[in-house]
Amino acid sequence: MTTTKNTPKTDAGAGYDGFTADERAAMKDHALELKSAGRRGAKASAADGEADVLAKIAEMDDADRLLAQRVHTVVRTAAPHLTPKLWYGMPAYARDGKIVCFFQSAAKFKARYATLGFNDPANLDEGTMWPTAFALTALSAADEQRIADLVARAAA
Repeated sequence: MTTTKNTPKTDAGAGYDGFTADERAAMKDHALELKSAGRRGAKASAADGEADVLAKIAEMDDADRLLAQRVHTVVRTAAPHLTPKLWYGMPAYARDGKIVCFFQSAAKFKARYATLGFNDPANLDEGTMWPTAFALTALSAADEQRIADLVARAAA
């Protein structure tokens, strides 16, 4: 009996190399972000990160841009002490250099929804299981308040 390895194909239809083209692009974005931060060195400021994030948001398609702008405003209001920065080519917000939360556009990985995610430094622990990412398709006032509450808690 022979077994065959179920190997996914890449976008080009060649053999699987471990990452999709979108994942490789995100890693290249992250490498450029690290290089840029290294060049700025000690003279880097929160304003640099804010400008980078706003420029990235401006590049997004209409639906993602609207969500990202609203998420950015909510995060900056709820946790002004978080530092905006790019992370794998997407807007993110850090405390002491560690990413607390991030916005991932739907277009980034050709998903049907954008994502608001939280990383390990976020103080969202609830018992033995809690959500770390939320799908976003639109934002109501109630959604924005929920995001503000989560971000304030995560950033504490």
